[in-house]
Amino acid sequence: MNRTDFRHTFGPWAVVAGASEGLGRAYAEALAARGLDILLLARRGEPLKAVATALRSAHGVAAHPVVLDLAADDVEAQLRAAVAGRDVGLLVYDAAATRIQPFADAPLDAHRRIVDVNCRGPVAACHVLVPRLRARGRGGIVLMSSMSSLQGSALIASYAASKAFNTILAESLWEELRHDGVHVLASIAGAVSTPSYRQNTPADKQRKAMPMTPEAVAAQTLDALARGRGPRFVPGRINRLVYVLSGLFGSRARTRFFSRATRDLYG
Repeated sequence: MNRTDFRHTFGPWAVVAGASEGLGRAYAEALAARGLDILLLARRGEPLKAVATALRSAHGVAAHPVVLDLAADDVEAQLRAAVAGRDVGLLVYDAAATRIQPFADAPLDAHRRIVDVNCRGPVAACHVLVPRLRARGRGGIVLMSSMSSLQGSALIASYAASKAFNTILAESLWEELRHDGVHVLASIAGAVSTPSYRQNTPADKQRKAMPMTPEAVAAQTLDALARGRGPRFVPGRINRLVYVLSGLFGSRARTRFFSRATRDLYG
């Protein structure tokens, strides 16, 4: 799509959850460059305000920051208030919580937060926006998933399971909405060089996972969304090769392989 068609289909407003840094910020910048006004959601107010200011300055779009904890009990009510009065055509849910630790060693609250942010959050956001998108007869939803969603993995059990939830949710919505003019996509990303990745991964091992840049993941995913490439899309040629090859093996072999890779990265 050209810029005008993209804005007509997915604009004028896009909601980006997890927009204060990393991949969420890259989505916000890519969408602003395509002419969309951006509603930015994240927990940390100051970084979020800085992103909004940068988008307005660089692209001349409206950018409105909303400080919101996507694990909050009243997240759906807060989301409804945030989008009220705005013609939202696109949801990008990138916000995610993770914990790299053996399952039993992590406190239950850490697992609950992963479920709240990674599962309950996107369900709430979709519940708010799907009726609006269907009524418009056009628009889109991007739910960020992960290569870890394709099988189990040691040290990130709850995170991997939550990303599988997002993949299946996106596939289900794709089928429900594909005749209503609404594009739905699960973006199944590999490692991405975000602040979180660099903080959690030992410096001498960061390149081993061959992380993509956030900008590349966002650009490829939005291009795939515009082309109607749902319900699944895997950014990056190497990741797509791994995706295809891993499908040749059973779940036991895949789980052992990816668990070894995760342990090698994180100990």
